[in-house]
Amino acid sequence: MTAAVDDDLWSAVGDPTRRRMLDLLLAEGGGTATSLSERLPVTRQAVAKHLGVLDRVGLVHATPAGRERRYRVDEAQLARAVAQLSSVGAAWDARLRRIKRIAEAIQRGQDQR
Repeated sequence: MTAAVDDDLWSAVGDPTRRRMLDLLLAEGGGTATSLSERLPVTRQAVAKHLGVLDRVGLVHATPAGRERRYRVDEAQLARAVAQLSSVGAAWDARLRRIKRIAEAIQRGQDQR
């Protein structure tokens, strides 16, 4: 049985900039839109929008830090995303093994002719 896949969560992590932001936040223990924009090839405004998407799906949480907000990765939600990916991957591996067995059976049948 596969875990239910959260489409909003996967839509959020489907963007390479957001994945890079998660990497940076994990490596640095958190950050602000300004600190992330200094490390990414996008504007601070774009970073803020990406952080909003990640926040809506629960992958990051913000706390006030002076005039800005400091973002941290929600490791429980990230673990949930990883579990979903593993589950989907296992399901596809099983499907591909079945397809391979069918193709091999067809090939054996053609070879015997």
